[in-house]
Formats: sequence, structure tokens, C-alpha cells
Amino acid sequence: MFFLIKRLLFVALSVLVAGAGYVAWYLLRPVSVGSLPVEFELVAGTRLRSAIATMERAGIDAGGLRFELLARAIGHAPKIKAGSYELSRAPTPLQLLRRLTQGDVTQAELTLIEGWHIRQLRAALDRHPFLRHDTAGMDDAALLARVGARQGHPEGLFLPDTYLFAKGSSDLAVLRRAYRAMMRHLDDEWQKRDPDVPYRDSYEALIMASIVEKETGRAGERDLIAGALTNRLRIGMRLQVDPTVIYGLGENFDGNLRKVHLLADGPYNSYTRAGLPPTPIALAGLESLRAALHPAKTDALYYVARGDGSSQFSRTLSEHNRAVIKYQLSGRRNNK
Repeated sequence: MFFLIKRLLFVALSVLVAGAGYVAWYLLRPVSVGSLPVEFELVAGTRLRSAIATMERAGIDAGGLRFELLARAIGHAPKIKAGSYELSRAPTPLQLLRRLTQGDVTQAELTLIEGWHIRQLRAALDRHPFLRHDTAGMDDAALLARVGARQGHPEGLFLPDTYLFAKGSSDLAVLRRAYRAMMRHLDDEWQKRDPDVPYRDSYEALIMASIVEKETGRAGERDLIAGALTNRLRIGMRLQVDPTVIYGLGENFDGNLRKVHLLADGPYNSYTRAGLPPTPIALAGLESLRAALHPAKTDALYYVARGDGSSQFSRTLSEHNRAVIKYQLSGRRNNK
């Protein structure tokens, strides 16, 4: 009997040693990968078994049931994170599991440009190869509801910046970030505004910032442009800026602004209507927003482009007319 017990203990110990050796071999040996680099994507809500199947389809053999047992044994089975993953070398099962649970995903980026219209922004989202296009075909009202916007028009509500995101992310997630960033900066800058700016609320400041963005040819003149435009607002003078008219024309604008356009009344025609247009006309960067809320102290009411990106500012209409002749009309004659 003693001999039998010894033999059984020896067999059991051998099994334990062999099992421990096999586990060590499995844990330390890199998983099998068909070819490197390899990419795979786990969508939101992916469970462990589905993740294993997705990796296998991509050519990654992590051990199937063994990988699942490992994840469950150390409590990582419910911690799989969605995203796009890229393997440049074959990891061990533990290294692979760590990446899946820490969300170590590959990233892509999208840059929103100052001065873009909402049409350009949405087109950039639609053509981005690493975004999930959940907004495709969505109307403005639905889009605003999905990003949590409190405004009724999408123009100008998204902060121009470069946004990093995991490949396969929803374009709605990027828009939410851009919207919240703009609202955060707008609220912050509104609290720090000059006390005499002629806006009823922060949204009007955003409208002016968008005009400053489109009107400024040289960055250092943003506050001067804002100063001249706010001077016009204070005295009830029409803003008379071409970009608002162009925005109102929308896709009908062919690149040539004509006198008939300036005379045709509409909500965005700042030649026929006093005050600000009803919405922003473009994405405004932080510098334009700050200029709108901290305009230069100037007595200028007019400005005209010199042709080199800078502007000539004037106090009176007669001064302005002379500047127009000097920098605009003479320039056209010289270019003929």
C-alpha cells in the first residue's frame, strides 16, 4: 500500500511539474502570427471569445481556449477594450492580453482647419479612412442632438484643432470632443471678455469671431479687424463684410462676388442688414475668438486689403475711399 501511495504521489507530482512546465512554455512563447505587421479591430461591446475569433481571422493564433482560460484565471476576461490594434512583432500571450485590456490601440488623427465651413468639416469626416462614418446622411438637427449641442445650427460650433483617436472610432465621438472643446473655451473666454464688447451673449461673440477669422489676412491684425467691426456694431453701422454674403450664397457661390449679390437682401447679407448674422459663418480659432472678445482700442471704422495680406485702416469714409483707390483700383489697373 505504501508503495502504491508513493507511486501515485510521484505520478501526481510529475503531472504538476509537466503542467507547470507547459503553462510556462505557453506564457513565455510568442503567439503565432501569419505575417507582420498585422492589424485587427475590436468594436465596442466585443467579448473575449469574439476578440479571440477576430484575432484568428487576422492570422493571430493566441492559443484559443488556452488564451481564454488565461484571461479568466487572472480576471481580465471582462476588461477587453474596443479599438484598432496593430502588432509589429509577435507578443507573448500575457503581453497580448495586457494590450487588449489596457486599450493600447493604434491612433489616427483629423485636423479641423480655421475658416472651414460645416460642409468642409463634414466632408473631411466622410472621407477619413480610419473613422466609422455614423454621421453620413445625418441631417443637421440629428447631428446636433447626437453631439449634445444646445444650439440650433452647427456652423462654427467645433474647435479647430488636431484630434487623435483610435482607428475605427465613430466620427460622432470626434465631433463631440470638438464641440465640448469649443464650448469650454468659449465659456472661459466669455468670462474674461472686455466689459465693453457689444455682444448680448457668448454666441454673438462666436459669430463675430467667425467673421474675424474670414476677414483677417495677417494674424497680427485680428484684434484691429475686431476693433473696427465692433466699432461699427456700437454705432449701428452695417458690417458690410463680403464673407457673410458669400456664406449666405452657399453652394451657389462661384468664386466671383458681384454687385447683385451685395444688393440681394438675406439674413447673411451684412450690406443690407445691420447687426450680426444669425449664426457663425465658419470655424473660428482661439486667436480669433480672443480678438472678438478683446478687440483693439481703435477709432477705425474701415479697412481695405493692401494686397500683401495686411490691411489699411481708416477712421472716415473719405480716408477709406482714398485707400481703396490706392490699394484696390490702382492694383487692378497695374495687373491688366
